[in-house]
Amino acid sequence: MTAHPLQGITVVALEQAIAAPLATRHLADLGARVIKIERPEVGDFARAYDTTVRGMSSHFVWANRSKESLTLDLQQEQARNVLHRLLVKADVFIQNFAPGACDRLGLGTAELRRRYPRLIICNLSGYGATGPYRDQKAYDLLIQSEAALLSITGTAETPSKVAISIADIAAAMYAYSGILTALLVRKETGQGTALEISLFEALAEWMGYPAYYTAYGGSAPERAGGKHASIAPYGPFAGGDGKVIYLGVQNEREWNNFCKQVLRRPELATDPRFTSNSKRVENRAELEELITGIFCQLSSEAVSRRLEEARIAHARMNSVEEFLEHPQLTARNRWRHIDSPVGELRSLIPPLTMENVEPVMGAVPALGQHTEAILKELGFEKQKRITTKGTKKSEHLQPQRAQRNTEEVQRKIRKSKAKQKLYHGAGGRGEKQIQITTKGTKKSGKQHLQPQRRAK
Repeated sequence: MTAHPLQGITVVALEQAIAAPLATRHLADLGARVIKIERPEVGDFARAYDTTVRGMSSHFVWANRSKESLTLDLQQEQARNVLHRLLVKADVFIQNFAPGACDRLGLGTAELRRRYPRLIICNLSGYGATGPYRDQKAYDLLIQSEAALLSITGTAETPSKVAISIADIAAAMYAYSGILTALLVRKETGQGTALEISLFEALAEWMGYPAYYTAYGGSAPERAGGKHASIAPYGPFAGGDGKVIYLGVQNEREWNNFCKQVLRRPELATDPRFTSNSKRVENRAELEELITGIFCQLSSEAVSRRLEEARIAHARMNSVEEFLEHPQLTARNRWRHIDSPVGELRSLIPPLTMENVEPVMGAVPALGQHTEAILKELGFEKQKRITTKGTKKSEHLQPQRAQRNTEEVQRKIRKSKAKQKLYHGAGGRGEKQIQITTKGTKKSGKQHLQPQRRAK
């Protein structure tokens, strides 16, 4: 196997839910180092979507393998300093916070472009950074609704949501491909750039066929359940044993073969009601009645054999349990095992198969699992301190330079009697400061973080 294509690329991600995490997971699959910044204590809220994977969320496990988790409370200045130290050496910064949130943290695109000219900045949002919908909530269901996907999905009686997070997935894939493109451009120009992807516009692109169909055909595609709104025959048909087979006829050559070899009614190929796809759609009810009348006399296995002989595309509807044991996935060696906080998990490798490249299939991180190691890498190192006059030992995160003369640092703190507003990346939100006084006051401490430049 060759080296991973994105080895040496560092991605810093302020991400949550699905869109940004899925994009960065695909980058991690190719060898990029992805540092996922999460809120202390709670982390990415997708961690709590469900508990089906031995107590972990199925969504989180899917979108977050091969990453490092660093917890930072970005409301605190010192935590933002840690983030900026990461960005000095980062190649990509991606975020999917609400529009304006990063600007309020001093992490807006213009500021980052000024400070880090080689950085590729990728912003994902629901509707984009401008326009009347800029500040609207943008959950996947709502995007499907606004993009009219719900209006053409489901049965005639019931509009239905696509069961997977299709808007998030669409945006993730455009972010992924956009970042790869930007890396290629930077190789030529030496300069970073800024990308913007919205869930709404990503799904709008995927609505291309119904958009053209409606704009120029005069009406929208009808909801057709498991059938196709504009192709016939296309959909579910039951055999005489009640088992359902899904089939699709895409062109006139297939239609002729279907009539001759599957229905064994060759005259139907030239029936004026069915001589083109448009006519078959127009006369769908009559066509389906004919097909059902023939199939009900056959077992589903016999129908499947006829379809196979005629080279007509067909499939059976698997359950998820059957999909997990699909022989095609097994035959093509698509399964691997990954580590996680709850033990080894079975996971599919990504669909991109590249010659001589094995995808990275790293562990799903625990919340804050890599905080200490990353802080140490940036020049911060944990040390034990013993406070005076019988108080408890307390752990602090001090910069390495401060460790050379901790007594001097402590003397200066006592002299100033100052409140030191400090922060430990892996700790809770409420643990923001320590107050040390000189006369009978209890000395207390949590884990804290001080930047190197302030320790003399």
